[in-house]
Amino acid sequence: MRKLQTQGVHHITLVGADRHSTIDFWEGVLGMPFVFDQPNLDRPSEGHLYFDPGDGRLITVFTNEDRKPPLRRAGTEVGAVHHVAFAVSLATFRQAVTRLDARGIKHSGPKDRGFMDSIYFEDPCGLLIELACYKFEPPMGCSHADVMILAHRLRVAAGDANIQEVHLADAIEALVAERQQSLSSDRAPKDPYRR
Repeated sequence: MRKLQTQGVHHITLVGADRHSTIDFWEGVLGMPFVFDQPNLDRPSEGHLYFDPGDGRLITVFTNEDRKPPLRRAGTEVGAVHHVAFAVSLATFRQAVTRLDARGIKHSGPKDRGFMDSIYFEDPCGLLIELACYKFEPPMGCSHADVMILAHRLRVAAGDANIQEVHLADAIEALVAERQQSLSSDRAPKDPYRR
């Protein structure tokens, strides 16, 4: 038996309402460029709109002019999508409340998740959207996942309930020490201000 090894998210496809509300939300609210448009190849009566969420990958939405946004929370039964999270910069995150409020979009307000900050709101079809802002940048040559797995191990060893900023800082320090060479034979913390 062998695995089918994934190498990242290729795209996510959502069932949307009409074309106009779809473009207005994904491009007009979230700023995702509308990059491709064709019929749904499995159901030609529907549209298939493609948006770039900012990393060159794709969010796609099936549209149908007979569907209107229900303006209520989408189902959360077993097998349903609970929410979709998009990365934003710290500058954008700090503007999220003001910009959502200006549009009259109800939201959760900022939530501290230990390793990131989040804010939640619904799209017109009731899908819960999260804007997430990491509290750290991984060291050169490392991914966010590299930092997270080490921070998790440090959290568990400390007996803490969730990842905190101290775990992130210690994980980053350890990754740099492991991956970046130094001419120093002793890389332990030093006190250059000895008095």
